[in-house]
Amino acid sequence: MFLDSVFKNNRYAIKRLIIGFLTSFVLSLFVIFLLRIFEDVIIEENTLSAFLKSEKSSNYVVASIVTFVVLLGIHALYFYKAYNENKVKEQKIIAGTASAKFESLKNQIDPHFLFNSLNVLSSLIEENPENAQRFTTSLSKIYRYVLEQKDKELVSVDEELAFAKTYMNLLKMRFENSLFYELPTSVIDLEAKVVPLSLQLLLENTVKHNVVSEKRPLHIRIFIEKGYLVVENDFQKKEVLQDRKGVGLQNIINRYGIITDRKVLIGQNDKTFTVKIPILTKQIAVMETTTDYNENNAYYRAKKRVEELKGFYGNLISYCFVISFLIFINLRYSPQYQWFWFTAGGWGFGLIMHALKVFGYSSNWEERKIQEILNKEDNKQTWK
Repeated sequence: MFLDSVFKNNRYAIKRLIIGFLTSFVLSLFVIFLLRIFEDVIIEENTLSAFLKSEKSSNYVVASIVTFVVLLGIHALYFYKAYNENKVKEQKIIAGTASAKFESLKNQIDPHFLFNSLNVLSSLIEENPENAQRFTTSLSKIYRYVLEQKDKELVSVDEELAFAKTYMNLLKMRFENSLFYELPTSVIDLEAKVVPLSLQLLLENTVKHNVVSEKRPLHIRIFIEKGYLVVENDFQKKEVLQDRKGVGLQNIINRYGIITDRKVLIGQNDKTFTVKIPILTKQIAVMETTTDYNENNAYYRAKKRVEELKGFYGNLISYCFVISFLIFINLRYSPQYQWFWFTAGGWGFGLIMHALKVFGYSSNWEERKIQEILNKEDNKQTWK
């Protein structure tokens, strides 16, 4: 933990691992040396000089092996736990960044839709004041839908098609016989979902970037094809506009890029311009926000419980193997003094404490203290 504070920028550097292991190893052997002095000089009442003269490096072979094995296990468990915690933090950051980016893209829709609708209304007031009045009434209903749906990650295809029909009727108030559209008539899977307001943005682009007149009426076809919701229109490009995808289409591409690996497909030829947006039918986990990913959800608690059990049983298995090995070495080479009881007792006590913590017999004071602090914070934030 001390070295973690020194190597803040790179906790897993080779230099840090070597320094940590070697210093722990040397320190452990030094403590063993002090314990041998305590045993020979204090307990057996020999002189320090006599102890130092009789001391041999071979006395530390078994201790070195045991120290190496135990330290290797401790370091492996510590860094494995730290690595997993670091991965969780990375996922939280990734989820939070994706959520913030998605929110930014969704917020872009609101002013974009309003700005273009006001442009249509402005043109309609000059051309047909009566339709302009009906347009204003319908616009308020549509804008309510925009406000309701823009905060959602996904909406059903049925909802989006119903809104598209209402929006196309709104556009027909302006273009009348210059605009025609077709919607799918087949039954749609209730689980099928798309990014909200994607159809509105695509339909808006069709009338914005193409010529719409009685001499050259614009036909728009919406249909489902191989897992995609397709918007196809006659390619009647306005010459005054630059060749660009536009804010609406790029917004859809960016939002789909965040929540799925499936791509928005764009096709164009001399007669038609086509955009295919993926229909999503499976739950998407990428858009979990940092608020949703917390330590109180059932999945995290179950995962944490499994990790605790794995840690305990790993500790227990290591204890059985290492202590058995120590007993064998002790009884084989120095049966007159059973020093293995020190290691077995110390490690065994730690194993018992670990078991009490894992299987719930210890006090939950940490959890109670956290809850107490949270309750205090909630009381502070209450408005009066």
